[in-house]
This record gives sequence, structure tokens and C-alpha cells, in this order.
Amino acid sequence: MLMYRTNTNGELTDKDIKKKAALAGWCHTRRDHGGIIFIDLRDRYGITQVVFDPEHNKEVHKSAEGLRREDVIAVEGIVRARPEGMTNTKLKTGKIEVLIDKIEIMAKSEVPPIEIHDRIIANDDTRLKYRFLDLRRPIMQKNLQLRHNAAMAAREHFNAKGFLEIETPLLVRATPEGARDYIVPSRVNAGKFYALPQSPQLYKQLLMISGVDRYFQFARCLRDEDLRADRQPEHTQMDFEMSFADEKDIMEFVEGLFKHLFKKVLNADIETPFPVLSYDESMSKYGTDKPDLRFGLEIKDVTDTAVKSDFGVFKDVANSGGKVKCINPETEMPRKEIDSLIDFATKAGAKGMAWMKVQGNKLESNIAKYFKPGVQEELIRITGAKSGVLLFIADGEKQANDLLGKIRLEIADRLKLRKEGWKFCWVTDYPLFEWDENEERWAPCHHIFTKPKEECIKFLEKDPAKVYANLFDVVLNGTELASGSMRITQPELQKQVMKVIGMTEQQAEEKFGFLLNAYKYAAPPHGGMGLGFDRTVALMSGTTDIREVIAFPKNKNAECPMDESPGTVTDEQLKDVHIKLDVLKKE
Repeated sequence: MLMYRTNTNGELTDKDIKKKAALAGWCHTRRDHGGIIFIDLRDRYGITQVVFDPEHNKEVHKSAEGLRREDVIAVEGIVRARPEGMTNTKLKTGKIEVLIDKIEIMAKSEVPPIEIHDRIIANDDTRLKYRFLDLRRPIMQKNLQLRHNAAMAAREHFNAKGFLEIETPLLVRATPEGARDYIVPSRVNAGKFYALPQSPQLYKQLLMISGVDRYFQFARCLRDEDLRADRQPEHTQMDFEMSFADEKDIMEFVEGLFKHLFKKVLNADIETPFPVLSYDESMSKYGTDKPDLRFGLEIKDVTDTAVKSDFGVFKDVANSGGKVKCINPETEMPRKEIDSLIDFATKAGAKGMAWMKVQGNKLESNIAKYFKPGVQEELIRITGAKSGVLLFIADGEKQANDLLGKIRLEIADRLKLRKEGWKFCWVTDYPLFEWDENEERWAPCHHIFTKPKEECIKFLEKDPAKVYANLFDVVLNGTELASGSMRITQPELQKQVMKVIGMTEQQAEEKFGFLLNAYKYAAPPHGGMGLGFDRTVALMSGTTDIREVIAFPKNKNAECPMDESPGTVTDEQLKDVHIKLDVLKKE
């Protein structure tokens, strides 16, 4: 039996020429040039070219004749320089090859159902069905390594700042946290259920009451919700909580964490402190609370100027309490492109989109005649437009912001406005509540344990719309990475907040009595965040699809095609947990 390896396949260089090396891995590619067989041998560290020459060793060459893609082999040989003109500058091992003296074929592979190559990518379902093969691809190995490096760097920073890594339970009491719970029946407590945690929220607050002071963990969070590229049924948070800290302390820590993380893993320098936008400012300027600051194209409110025009649509919306807002792509835009954007806006829910081209101190379009020269000049001055086109949406303020936010991103994609780099920001001062049209009641914007701003507490029961909270989100390149807040530490205030969302005192005791009771014994001021680890690593790897950095993700139906979960269970298993199925069959 051969020695498995003295080196990995990403290690040997021209400094190792004439050395004896033992390597092992998968046959990535096979080439036969005039009887000489070349194999690119692959492991997670890289690729090494190994050579089987019949003039050097006929027996070994004969063994290599039957090698195919994905066979696992171990080899021994001498490192030599590649012939002149045959080097590969893209590989660390590209200047050398190994002339093989010995070979052991350790496992033969059937023809793989997918290509183990980054140039040819199978469709999503096939990739997930054969995920164990998909993960062999160099890019996926690179992503797994990146995730590991990021986790180690984050732990290093948490530890340096005095945080304790503490695990919280995975079998918990079902509590309302926004999404549906995954529930687990109890065998020993008939008719009762655990829930899988949507977050460690309650437990990390209890740890602060316990005197832990600084806690963190890489927490598994499970939520039964509709899926998309940046959402999975189970995801990972860099979760933390700090005692005797205020909003500023938490924000400074998080900025330091990301600065350390990006420097350590990507050697990228992150600018701190991050820009801070209030929720209202972010919505007004960018139409979203997840602004991408890699480009400008800010939304401008031109309502007060628009009402001075003779354009009926604008005047009617403004006079009925709505807003007229616009953006200014500073580029020549042909009519065909404008019509395409109008179609995009309409499909996004707009009643229409008006436009005017900027020509010096004048505006030109089929509606320009309704705007007197003075009004046109005022529009140009307010928007700061020097060229290009003004695109207008007239609607309710929320609708106008939302539509122009989507149009802004669409224009950025079409005109390739997003710059390279990392643009972080904070979005703060969120409303504590939002009105749920379907339920016809107030619902928490984030969660019900968020502390209202002191000056807003008086509005809790009188006018919840006026209550703003000590909430703060981290956004990177248009993706929300983290959400955090200061926490309510007074039981009576917590009950007030619960009452606003329609929870009776009895319901509050049933669902959260253990937390309310704990706060009776005095808690320090505290707050914390759940930092989206999957999203962070995905962005660091150059994608927004978190499935690319999760080893075994689910598909859009929350299924795993590889192990075929979720699956059925036996009648005996159901009997053990006191459950009888009554499921309607699909027609």
C-alpha cells in the first residue's frame, strides 16, 4: 500500500523539483498524448498534473490506461519541471508535474451525472440531488473554505472583545416571532410540542439577566417561510448580546467585527464608521430600507414644485396628499429605453411613469408644455439635473418610494452603475409597529422585545404609528446583513407593547411568562444583533445566493432532492408521539 500523500495537490512548486512526492485525489481530467497519459489530480487544495510514461514505467502506465474521471488514486513519483511552453500560470502548481513511479487505484467511479467543473454548471435541482458531487467542484470547495475562514475570523474577534460562546436550546417553546414555527411532537408529554428556534432571542436576553454580560454563538435559526435566493428554512446567525451597552457601543463593535472579518479573510479594508441613515431618510432617498450605496441616483421629492405646473395628474395626486417624486439617470436615454422602463414600472405596480429630458435649462417631452419655464428651472435646480432624463412617479408616499426604489435598481443594472467594493451603512430609528392590512391590527416591525425610544413611549396606546424604536440594521451593497435593537427590560413596558399588537395579559403570561418573570429580578440595560452569516459569506464570495455557501441547502419547496427530505414516517413512529394523520390527498 502506498503512502497516501506527502503533499496536497495545491502545494508543489518549482522549488520542489527533483523531490519525491506522494499524492492522492480524484482524476479531474485525462489526456493521452502520443501514448503518454496526463492526469490532472484534484483534491480540495488544488490540482497537480501527474504523468504516466510507458518508457519510464510500463506497468504503472498500463494501470493508468483504465483511469477515468473521478476515479480515486494514490501515486508516488518525482517532481519535475514542465516542458517549455507547457506551464499553466493559472495554477500554483502550473510550473511542475510529477512523473509517476507507483499507483494505487483506490476507488472507481461511474460516469458522473454532472460535470465536476466550474465551466459547466448543472441546473439547480440536479446540483442539489447530487450535492456530494457538486461540492467537489473547485468553486464550491473554495466557498466552503471561505465560510470556514470567516467563522474563524469572527470567533477570533468575539473572543478578543470578551464574549463567551454559549449554545442555546434547539427544542424550545413555540412563541410568535414573525414566521411559522417548525414544531416537534413530544413523546413523553402527549399532545405537547416543542418548536425549533427562529432565533435565540429570548435565551440571549435571559443570559444577560443571568449576568453573562457578553454572549455570542453561531446560531442555527429555523423558519417555515417562503424561500428565495437569500432565504433558507435553516440559516446561521452570528448572534450576540451585550450588557451595560447602548446603541453606540453595539454599532462600534459591529463595525470592528466586519472590519476585522473582511481584512482577515479578503484582505479588504472596510471604511468605518459606517454612514448612518434613519429609516425615513433611507426610504425617502432610496425607496428601501436596504439601500445600495455603490451608486447615487437618489430619489427627489418634487411635490411642492409639481403643484405649480398645469399637469393635472401631478396636481391631483399632490392635492390629495400624495407625493410626486423622481430620479435622474444622467445619461442619454433613447425613447425605446424610456418606454421599456415605463413598462417595467407598470409591471411593478405603477399607474404610469412620466418623463422629461434635460436640455440645458429646459425640459423636453410631451408633457413639458404643462410646465412653465420658471417651473422647469425649479425642477432642474431641486433635482440637480445636468443631463439625461427625469423619471416621475406620482402616488401615495409609500407607493412612490417603493416604485422608484425598484426603478432605481433596474436602471443601475441596465446602466451598470454598481461600483466594485463594499459599501456598508446603518439604517436606524425604525417604527416599532406597522399596520397589518390583512389582520387589521398593529404588528411589530422587527420583534416585540425592542425598546421604544423614550420620547415615544407616551404614544404607545394613543398612536402606535408615532412610536419609533432603538432599532438598527446593517446593510451591505443593498443586502440586509443584520438586525438589532436595545431590549425592553421593564416587565410593565413589555406588557404595554404586547397589548398594542393585540395580545392580552393572559396570552402574554402563557407565551412569555418565563421572560417577564425573569425581568422582575432586575436586568442590566442590554441589546444585541443577529448578523446573517450565510448572507455575509455569500457576498464575500461574489454572490447573493446563500445556497452557494451552504453545504446542503434546500430547494424552493424546502425539500432536499439528495436525501428526499421531508419524508414520511412509520405508523409506529407516529404512535410514539401520539399523532394520527388526517392529510388530504392531492388530486
